[in-house]
Amino acid sequence: MDNRARQAVTAALAGTTLLLGTVTAAEAAVTPQAPPAASLSPADGPALDPVAIGAALNAALRAAAADAKRIAALPSGKATATSFWDAATASGKPMRYATLASPYWPLGTRVKITYKGKSAVGVVEDFGPAEWAVAQHDIPAIVDLSEKMMADLTGVASNTVHVRFQVLKWGKGRVYRHSGTGYDLAMGRP
Repeated sequence: MDNRARQAVTAALAGTTLLLGTVTAAEAAVTPQAPPAASLSPADGPALDPVAIGAALNAALRAAAADAKRIAALPSGKATATSFWDAATASGKPMRYATLASPYWPLGTRVKITYKGKSAVGVVEDFGPAEWAVAQHDIPAIVDLSEKMMADLTGVASNTVHVRFQVLKWGKGRVYRHSGTGYDLAMGRP
């Protein structure tokens, strides 16, 4: 067993031992082993199965690690946001409050936009801003917000502001561009 695996087993067993409350944290770090279930008295409540507790702990740790990996893989950062309002969108859906446009994110991508502590979640349903518009700002303008969302976040419907973005879930639709000014920013690359 390699050192990393041994550390993981030690941590899991220490957590199981601490859950059962039979030793102190210092003892658990030195002797990470679960006591036999028979050592628990009826006053301790229902009998606890150390194996089941260890399995539950391991499942929780695996789920937390998977969630952290999934979240870390989704882009976030600071960008310039502009506003727009069109009669039709590239997705074919009608324009609405939650409509976002991006030339780099697939249609259907859910994105959280934050401006001065106020946030809204939108869905990429259109393509834009145009390449010339992306490039003309100090931080590339990789996202267009519906005028209604922009007004809600900033107080002005037609606006250009710096925002924080966080992709929450990738969409499965088309992508307009796979390169260009702001592409690395949109993909979470420095």
